[in-house]
Amino acid sequence: MYRKVEDFVEDWTVSAAGTLSVFKAITNDKLDQAIEEGHSTLGWLAWHLVGAAGAFGHFAGLQIPAPGRGEPVPTDVSEIVQAYEKAADAFKAEVTKFTDDMLLEEVTGFVGPTVRGKLLRGLIDHQTHHRGQMTVLLRQAGLTVPGIMGPTKEMQ
Repeated sequence: MYRKVEDFVEDWTVSAAGTLSVFKAITNDKLDQAIEEGHSTLGWLAWHLVGAAGAFGHFAGLQIPAPGRGEPVPTDVSEIVQAYEKAADAFKAEVTKFTDDMLLEEVTGFVGPTVRGKLLRGLIDHQTHHRGQMTVLLRQAGLTVPGIMGPTKEMQ
């Protein structure tokens, strides 16, 4: 849980950069890569993270640009990257309007009341979870896995 705005901004900056590096490793021809047919694809996961940023932002009381629910996954990775960059930048700008005390306020979350600082921690945890799934799919697709939290096979 975050109790200081500056701590969230610092973590968000690092997390968003890692997520962008994963998105940028995807190629248009591999957007449909899934662990098995009918399951989450690289494209769906990336687009989901863009949309989820908007949803988490909404619950936190922030104005974060994001696609609407059910909006189709773009067929060009650059569109996903651009949408995510806008959302990530908006988080950094919008959250600085909060005071540290506002992070301790209760807001409505996905499953009911939660503390705003806890909701923002959930945003980063959610993103990290799906980013991990995506790195596995990158490997299965034969694409280069970026080193986000340490070196990968390709970096050795």
